[in-house]
Amino acid sequence: MELKVTNSPFNQEQAELLNRILPTLTDVQGVWLSGYLTAIQGTSISSVTTSGEAQLAPVAANVIESSKEVTILFGSQTGNCNGLAQKMAKKLKELDFQITLSSMGDFKPNGLKKVQNLLILVSTHGEGEPPDNAIPFYEFLHSKRAPQLEDLSFSVLSLGDTSYEFFCQTGKDFDKRLEELGGKRLSPRVDCDVDFDESAAEWMNEVISSLGQATASSTIANVGSGSELSATESEYSRTNPFHAEVLENLNLNGRGSDRETRHLEISLEGSNLHYEPGDSLGIYPENHPRLVDELIEAMGWNAEESVVIHKNGDRKSLREALLRHFEITVLTKPLLTQIANLTSSAGLNELLKTGHEDALRIYLSDRDLLDLVQDCSLKDIPAQEFVSILRKIPGRLYSIASSSKSYPDEVHVTVRTVQYEQQGRDRYGVCSIQLSERIQAGDSLPVYIQHNPNFKLAENPDAPIIMIGPGTGVAPFRSFLGEREETGAQGKTWLFYGDQHFSTDFLYQTEWQRWLKEGILTKMDVAFSRDSDQKVYVQHRMLEKKQELYQWLQEGAYVYVCGDEKKMAHDVNAALATILEQEGGLSPEEAAEYLSRMQQQKRYQRDVY
Repeated sequence: MELKVTNSPFNQEQAELLNRILPTLTDVQGVWLSGYLTAIQGTSISSVTTSGEAQLAPVAANVIESSKEVTILFGSQTGNCNGLAQKMAKKLKELDFQITLSSMGDFKPNGLKKVQNLLILVSTHGEGEPPDNAIPFYEFLHSKRAPQLEDLSFSVLSLGDTSYEFFCQTGKDFDKRLEELGGKRLSPRVDCDVDFDESAAEWMNEVISSLGQATASSTIANVGSGSELSATESEYSRTNPFHAEVLENLNLNGRGSDRETRHLEISLEGSNLHYEPGDSLGIYPENHPRLVDELIEAMGWNAEESVVIHKNGDRKSLREALLRHFEITVLTKPLLTQIANLTSSAGLNELLKTGHEDALRIYLSDRDLLDLVQDCSLKDIPAQEFVSILRKIPGRLYSIASSSKSYPDEVHVTVRTVQYEQQGRDRYGVCSIQLSERIQAGDSLPVYIQHNPNFKLAENPDAPIIMIGPGTGVAPFRSFLGEREETGAQGKTWLFYGDQHFSTDFLYQTEWQRWLKEGILTKMDVAFSRDSDQKVYVQHRMLEKKQELYQWLQEGAYVYVCGDEKKMAHDVNAALATILEQEGGLSPEEAAEYLSRMQQQKRYQRDVY
């Protein structure tokens, strides 16, 4: 926000000076300055009145007297909250706080009573559910065993996606429950959409300010510490992607298949980016040029009009902005509400009325921005006003299908093409169609590595592993086996794989067969659902082999599941529970507890979407 005489207590000269220096400050410098001002002004600041308007609250009144010990807990499915939690811990350590950083799955709930300052960073998974590693702590906190927490100060950062009905529901649940147990907020909960970087940074600075700062002298010594990149760190990240050359782009499906699955080999040479099996590759895609052109035509805009694309004032042509910077294929209720404020469309206002929630939910699920423009005749909104309320186009995450030990300076991904017709128009998976139709060897893609500590090979190379990955869900297991081949791991391996047809849809068939022959892959069971009258899926193969599978579990096998969350992952979980009941003699409750213990022990890991 820019300081002006009209929105601040400063005169014109002061406002101009502050506007020149504030944007140049680093995060640590900003935090230090906040603490310094608080320290020199103390609690004696009197309220200031400007031109008879509302009084400004004393700065010191917002600073909570607190311990220097802070516990940071994260619940994360893909690794975003884990990364943010580590960043928060680093900031606080630079300010001399004593930090306990832990996954919710590793935290001992009985120690919660001793915590004075608690920071929760959590994503929402599926239909408003906690991520896998947050479930035990979530259930404890919402049980009768949860203690009263009158001495607790807390704050919640919640990650989600506004295109989902239960946006940030897990964070909201934690925030509400901690208050019910007597906790006091250090700062208000912040709910972040898919483009979370700025909101998360603001939450971090607000929390640090509320925690109270060290003295100016002790903080000065830490300014800039840790800001230099180590030799093993890369300058490239989610907010600064690496433009990587595509080396290969192949269709894995055979002639006559109803499906198209691309195998991409991408060079990371010169990036200093590193990954492990189980991590994901983020790709920033481009919207389909046809959809962009149709949207511009429907709105009556000029494709070459210059528009601002960032808060820092960067400008691009309208077509370039819609092609590479803004999301136009997903509608959300917040977006429709903002558009309604820019237009007098009766159709849009009708859709947003109370009582029309079901109709709105259906509309959001199968329409895009062009549909909305055409359905509601939105032709009178200036281009700049319109793009200023659009979300930034988010990166698409794909499970990495290669071991860096097998392919140094390369990363491989497996992407199924999405294309269908709806409402009389062709629809495209934004990234998958770009990779399928518009990317060739020699082209480049903006990419980053998304580390996922929740989906990792067992540290013990002798531990048996069971991998369940139908369709493109098999991708990370190509990485797992490549890694085990390179490291000489001796543990047994068992892969359950499924798709539609053996003859056209058996992804990476020759590699699985080679690994079976060489003993890298001990067992493989396949399920091709369209090759028989009765559809057979991976969970059916698991139940057919239930006795042996149970024996592997008893031997300490690690179970990995990758793929569709809505149906496959639930069916696989149900199959595992059935096997425990039938082969282990457990009750349904005992089987559920067994699987929960496996998750806590990191013996049951899922990468589902």
